[in-house]
Amino acid sequence: MEQGELPLSEREFGRVKARVYAEAGISLSDAKRTLVVSRLAKHVRALRLNSFDAYLDYLERQGSPTDTQEFINALTTNLTRFWREDHHFEHLVKYVGGLMQSRPRMAPGGRPKLRIWSAGCSTGQEPYTIALTLLNALPDLKRWDFKILATDIDTNVVKKAATGVYPVAELNGLSPERMRLFEQAGNGEVSIPAAARELIAFKQLNLMHNPWPMRGPFDAVFCRNVAIYFDKKTQGELFGRLGALIVPEGFLYIGHSENLGSGGTNFKLVGKTIYQSKIQNKAREAA
Repeated sequence: MEQGELPLSEREFGRVKARVYAEAGISLSDAKRTLVVSRLAKHVRALRLNSFDAYLDYLERQGSPTDTQEFINALTTNLTRFWREDHHFEHLVKYVGGLMQSRPRMAPGGRPKLRIWSAGCSTGQEPYTIALTLLNALPDLKRWDFKILATDIDTNVVKKAATGVYPVAELNGLSPERMRLFEQAGNGEVSIPAAARELIAFKQLNLMHNPWPMRGPFDAVFCRNVAIYFDKKTQGELFGRLGALIVPEGFLYIGHSENLGSGGTNFKLVGKTIYQSKIQNKAREAA
């Protein structure tokens, strides 16, 4: 069967939407019909099946966890860049700088502790920007117990992110000062310096799973341009759960097209798409 010949009926599209919503919380609009065809058709053909119905039957009746993950990977969108929404990183520097001057939390080993979560890290530009920005602006953080958790539902992008290597074109538009924070890797590529790379743990995580397999609290959480793919109910639940993992007066950074909805009762808006926790946090301390 030649590419482009596989039709998607209304019923099949409905089944795809129902399954990706159940598995990943993603709410597909009717405008995504062409995307579904283009991204799933190769999986249908690879299994030597002749329809999307047959593919969905396969997933439901005999598909492995790997098959399900490939289905999810195919329908996720990964659009990111270094220093996207720059005002978030400017705010983060001021926030962490203030912590260093006043009230750092302490790790069991006696060092000041800082924990940041990049939820929906895609191919890694966001957590690496966090690390590079803070280390450059606040070099004393090198003496801290400073860790960044970076997660995404898509196993392919998590694997790519962990390499810390990018085409030099990824730096287009950055200032010379920021470009100097990267190392040349040859073959038209740049790499993230070890000092920044070693701060970050990349893990696959489905935000719809409950409970999440990690402990808090986090001093800051970046969950940007993730909730736009969820319906309002799922968005509210997500932001409510994130709020329970942020320290009192810690911060949540979201995308410019997002709002907290029903999950915003535990936050106050302090800047453009920047929210501060206003509750006493019940999350457990993490190493």
